[in-house]
Amino acid sequence: MRHNQTAEGKSVRLLRVAEQIRHALAEVLMRGEVHDDVLQSHSISVTEARVSPDLRHATIFVKALGDTDEAAVLAALKKNVRYLRGEVARRISTKYAPDLKFLRDESFDEAGRIDALLRSPKVARDLRDEDSDD
Repeated sequence: MRHNQTAEGKSVRLLRVAEQIRHALAEVLMRGEVHDDVLQSHSISVTEARVSPDLRHATIFVKALGDTDEAAVLAALKKNVRYLRGEVARRISTKYAPDLKFLRDESFDEAGRIDALLRSPKVARDLRDEDSDD
């Protein structure tokens, strides 16, 4: 393992730039700097950013909080991508402003599905059987 990579093999620089992009977008959305009715009326969490090795493309994972229409939020983000890209370029210091691609973060749904499986009666029964064997 090289000294400038994490245990997963990802470059520390890529992770740092991705985190800076995530913070910049979260700040812009939190302050309501985007003049879009949908974005101003919804709470949006920027959960993760992934950057390509050449730093020209960034995939941003977002989650609309509460019972909201996530498709409308994603559409509004995509509609305002030029403004958001400009704000990111102003707030981080890289040679190029990365192209932003917004995707729905499905990790919360997956965690809920796993939690529901672990709480199911069938799994609870199996766990009780294992405890009685010990």
